[in-house]
Amino acid sequence: MLTAILMVPLLGSAGVAVDFAHALSLRTQLYAAADAAAVGAIAEKSAAASAAMKMTADGAVSVGQDDARNIFVSQMQGELTASQVAVDIKVNKAANKLNASVSFSAAVPTTFMQIFGRKNVEISGTATATIETASFMDFYILIDNTPSMGVGATPTDVATMVDLTKNNKSNASCAFACHESGTNKGKDYYALAKKNKVTMRIDVVRQATQALTATAKADPDNQFRMAVYTFGAKAEAAGLSEIVPLTGDLDKVGSKVSEKTANPQAGDSEYVLDLMTIPQQGYNDDTQTSFDSALTLLKSKIPAGGSGTSAADTQKIVFFVSDGVGDSYKASNCTKKTTGSRCQEPIDTSFCQPLKDKGIKIAVLYTTYLPLLTNNWYNTWIKPFQAEIPTKMRDCASPGLYFEVTPTEGITDAMKALFLKVVRMPRITS
Repeated sequence: MLTAILMVPLLGSAGVAVDFAHALSLRTQLYAAADAAAVGAIAEKSAAASAAMKMTADGAVSVGQDDARNIFVSQMQGELTASQVAVDIKVNKAANKLNASVSFSAAVPTTFMQIFGRKNVEISGTATATIETASFMDFYILIDNTPSMGVGATPTDVATMVDLTKNNKSNASCAFACHESGTNKGKDYYALAKKNKVTMRIDVVRQATQALTATAKADPDNQFRMAVYTFGAKAEAAGLSEIVPLTGDLDKVGSKVSEKTANPQAGDSEYVLDLMTIPQQGYNDDTQTSFDSALTLLKSKIPAGGSGTSAADTQKIVFFVSDGVGDSYKASNCTKKTTGSRCQEPIDTSFCQPLKDKGIKIAVLYTTYLPLLTNNWYNTWIKPFQAEIPTKMRDCASPGLYFEVTPTEGITDAMKALFLKVVRMPRITS
């Protein structure tokens, strides 16, 4: 009899637990939808972000609610319908921040609790997101200027280089404008490219870097600084080379990277930021691209990353532009097969992680490594891991800060887009 008497409260307690667990599960699902809606409402290309950029004062942003509501509804799961969930959305601009708030509430029907007269369990929550449009940031631009960046900038330029070099008796046709500085200047394909007005990828990257300074300078609060590095002007002294030290004078950065060298002689580079020269083709087994060394040396130059809330606590960002193929002496730990001690491999991401561990973000612009299917060297050494190159470059980048651009796309636009992605990235705050 006692057991029978106790069964009612025991079953009731179990039923209450089931109903509450169900309600909490639905609340978790709605929170996920609210998070997505809050971020989506103020994403870089959202209507709210566009409207906020045009606002001259702080306050509520009149657009963005519909976008957030649509995202919220599309992310909803479970048996609750849109009509059963009340959603309140607010978007506002405050100084350099765009804020979104998505609140929800719903009544979840009960099953067992109805025995006790409780027909619903009320659930609610609020998700917020913030996009900072202009934090204090230091950009350390690392540009791969090794010989592979002498490839033609467009398919037309590539075809032109191949055509110009196909009759060379000592070498097969070549899409790369390798820049020889030695005495045998008859093979200086860089000079050949210049003479025939062929645009190389390094030319486009240089122009894009200059244009990037104009984009950064458009920030009215003067909160960005930049430094520019390459892998070295000469293969004989390959290593991290500082083109411009960290400075807030963005005009200086733009003019320096586009500056022509003084009285260039045959075999010299035309610009301060230009393709690395080599004494002759095949110099040092062509091992001029050490990502391992460049990233390690750059890490030692950059202080730990800050919050970006003030000039004394700046965020640190490495802005890395490369075709993603390393070629260096690496007697051990090469991730691919070697020829002697020569290691040709996608970027080894273990050298990216130490920068991230130091609070430094890495933004990667991958300039697609072009398949050269008529080239025996490419087919033997690069083609086997071609598909891994973009994946490794993406893995090197901090989450959300990866961009790939092909030769048929604009590198200038890509660099600008990646820069704006860095400075406007939405961040869930709660």
